[in-house]
Amino acid sequence: MLADNKLKRFHQLIDDFSYEELIWINGYLAGLAVNSNPLIGVKPNGSENKSASTKKISLVYGTETGNSKRVALQFAGIARKQGLNVKVTALDQYKLDDLKNENYLFIVISTQGDGEPPPQAKLFYDHLHQLSLPLPNLNYSVLALGDSSYPQFCKTGEDVDSRLDAMGSKRILPLQKCDVDYDQDAQQWFEQVLKFFQQQTGYDVETIPKVETTHQPRTKKFYEGNIKTNINLNDRGSNKQTYHIEIDGNGVVEYEAGDALGIIPLNKKILVDFIISLTGCDGNQIIETQRVEATIEQLLTRHLNICYLNAAVVKKYAIITGHQIPDNRYDLVDLVHEYPLRDASQITEVLNILSPIAPRLYSISSSPMAHGPEVVHLTVSRHSFRVKEEQRYGLCSGFLGELPVGTPIHFYIRRNRSFKLPLLDKDVIMIGPGTGIAPFRAFLAEREATGATGRNWLFFGDQHFTTDFLYQVEFQNLHSTGVLNKLSLAFSRDQADKIYVQHRILEQATELFQWMKGGGHVYICGTKYPNGKDIENAILQVIEQEGHLSQEEAKNHLKQMEQENRYMKDVY
Repeated sequence: MLADNKLKRFHQLIDDFSYEELIWINGYLAGLAVNSNPLIGVKPNGSENKSASTKKISLVYGTETGNSKRVALQFAGIARKQGLNVKVTALDQYKLDDLKNENYLFIVISTQGDGEPPPQAKLFYDHLHQLSLPLPNLNYSVLALGDSSYPQFCKTGEDVDSRLDAMGSKRILPLQKCDVDYDQDAQQWFEQVLKFFQQQTGYDVETIPKVETTHQPRTKKFYEGNIKTNINLNDRGSNKQTYHIEIDGNGVVEYEAGDALGIIPLNKKILVDFIISLTGCDGNQIIETQRVEATIEQLLTRHLNICYLNAAVVKKYAIITGHQIPDNRYDLVDLVHEYPLRDASQITEVLNILSPIAPRLYSISSSPMAHGPEVVHLTVSRHSFRVKEEQRYGLCSGFLGELPVGTPIHFYIRRNRSFKLPLLDKDVIMIGPGTGIAPFRAFLAEREATGATGRNWLFFGDQHFTTDFLYQVEFQNLHSTGVLNKLSLAFSRDQADKIYVQHRILEQATELFQWMKGGGHVYICGTKYPNGKDIENAILQVIEQEGHLSQEEAKNHLKQMEQENRYMKDVY
């Protein structure tokens, strides 16, 4: 409301203005009002001024399965209805140079694998950790999505949050970590975001509509199947045991070539019985942990990790039992044997410090189009290692390898949208040493079933041709029929000088570069270290050499291929 003297002067000023001029002045004055306070604006529907930011608010997301994108888009829609000026962007589309100019940045990001960023967010994640420039003008908050059944729960979100804090940015809200049922936690985080802007502007936040979640369940969809086939692919005399396992899904299993199958293994009964015996506890006693209520025997068998305990768990065990325990990694059976409990009642405390059994993921080696949607194939190498001169095996690979035909099995499918076949007319280069061959067996079967016209080139390597050539007959048949146009093999121990897949890549650099230059898609699957890194270095060397580029230019070229989904990795 204007004072009388100001209102009189205002009328004197506008008395001789035309109708059109008055309309223009109205808009002009509204613009001045907005610009006088960077956090006040007009709502999109033209209603009374309430909230908003003419200063840009960026809402970015990095996703693997689509959940982070879904959350970000829903929240952006709600924010705009509140009058906030929000720009929502996928992190693979985000201009990294804009980071230094941001005022308000809200990040919704998931974690994949062993605590790593999803492919969509990798460039942003790497840029953030390489950037030495401080960001003191940035206000931010992170919403991290994850799965608490994995040890590195929400690790990517933690890393991004701590890195921005270290760069001098202002954390508006504490990091919010969300489990698979993330709706309520995510909603509360977003309400706090809106309340922050309420405090900045002094207006009342309208009632925030609940985010709709009826489009799909947030929990994993588990299947009940049975072991149909379980055979060792390695011949007699091999140093390895690699199992081809077929699971009958008892109906249609929803998956695609390139996806992974998740299994939560069971601990061995002999170990569980030994732990119960050593501690003197009653295996039928019901205990309530943070996650589940079950008998001690059920907890030790189905729910809690008792193998290769990390240092933090060992330290907690030492505090509970009062023992001085050297820094090392132990199985629980070793701890209770060498450093026993004072009495059976301490078992409750011990059970509550154990982490849950983490699901193990295996690349699916079948195609529903070629092998049928009711069956899933796996290619599993039995992991072995030594502890105190004793031979031990990986929990899940040992568990799967010992399952007889007919055994019931509980599993789920993990989508891998960043590891999918291209259009039928595109060339495909597949590099998969060892069990990295698994998804490429699926790819080739699908390319054959769909009549793909693009060429296929497979690089495979292992120790010996005669004992370790996995799926030898299948691949040789595909090569003879022309489905597999090129087959490049490397068996490291069949000659004095070890030859690996990366050596074959360099030997065929000219032709390989021509395939890539012609639009070919490159896929790598297998262990990250050393295989994955060595293979990527070989590819960079090919690009540098054949493209006549500098090292930096070759790296940028490969990054461009990655952004175009022509360079994909499934490494572990």
